[in-house]
Amino acid sequence: MSLNYIKNFYEGCVKPPTVIGQFHTLFFGSVRMFFLGVLGFAVYGNEALHFSCDPDRREINLFCYNQFRPITPQVFWALQLVIVLVPGAIFHLYAACKSINQECILQKPIYTVIYILSVLLRISLEVIAFWLQIHLFGFQVKALYLCDAGSLGEKFTIIKCMVPEHFEKTIFLIAMYTFTVITVVLCVAEVFEIIFRRFCFLIGQ
Repeated sequence: MSLNYIKNFYEGCVKPPTVIGQFHTLFFGSVRMFFLGVLGFAVYGNEALHFSCDPDRREINLFCYNQFRPITPQVFWALQLVIVLVPGAIFHLYAACKSINQECILQKPIYTVIYILSVLLRISLEVIAFWLQIHLFGFQVKALYLCDAGSLGEKFTIIKCMVPEHFEKTIFLIAMYTFTVITVVLCVAEVFEIIFRRFCFLIGQ
């Protein structure tokens, strides 16, 4: 539900001045959020319940799962989406308050520069999120996780834990990496498009 509110807010603001920017809004607001909100819950929704270790005791399962997942992928990706939305949302809110339309963004240098800076900031946030995702989740979810349970005072400090639906999670990870790469490519293309259109506008004067 919260993802829908974000999507509606983003789409209700001033539309991006470029064709690529508008496609990015559609891609970001619809496909990526739908994928995370619907399929993400199906893949990761009950992960903690099915995560089991040997010996299979609740406190050991909980301890090892928290070690395996310092932050759940769903929470991380939701935070990523919200944070990446911030630069564009601030610009569009400012544009709406100042009655700045698409033509003004392309015709007035100050608005063009501010818009480009917001896109560059968006790119930077996506790259940082991409690096964090690699650091936290890697590129593959293995079926077996070795948990260091020494602080629990167990007889065996290294405990084997089974990760449920590891292959599905690997596919989902790759898909989220792909979405991030596509978003960055679209943002870079949008910067070039707005510079090109600004150049054409200056020549046409």
